[in-house]
Amino acid sequence: MTNGALAASYLAKATLRLEILPMLFDRAGYSDVVREAQEIVELALKGMLRQAGIEAPHWHDVGGVLREHASRFPTAADATIDDLAELSAWLRENRELSFYGDDDFIPTERYTREDAQRAIDGARSAVSVAGTVIGNDAKRHGNR
Repeated sequence: MTNGALAASYLAKATLRLEILPMLFDRAGYSDVVREAQEIVELALKGMLRQAGIEAPHWHDVGGVLREHASRFPTAADATIDDLAELSAWLRENRELSFYGDDDFIPTERYTREDAQRAIDGARSAVSVAGTVIGNDAKRHGNR
């Protein structure tokens, strides 16, 4: 499998998952929105890295790697690399807490509508930028 094909596959998966966020949001599943958005952003950013020929690391926050290789992406993505890296870091910080919580942290009580909206907006942005970077390959690999 080529980097381009795998990148397109990641984008297709991220795009599909993006469709569930409004349903979770509408049902006040704000912590679930944050968790799902983290996975969407991770897939989108790892797809961008693969498209640029960069081996995607096996950890959840790849924002630093994205920044490190910013020059490998189209000019259209330049303005958003820092925003995507910051989003990736925020979502990574909330990955486990939003899903499992902790003794003193109940996810269904702690995440707000605003948190969920930030996660949705960020996931949409990441998928949009990844779509620009990865291009038409995603359309070929995204159809089942």
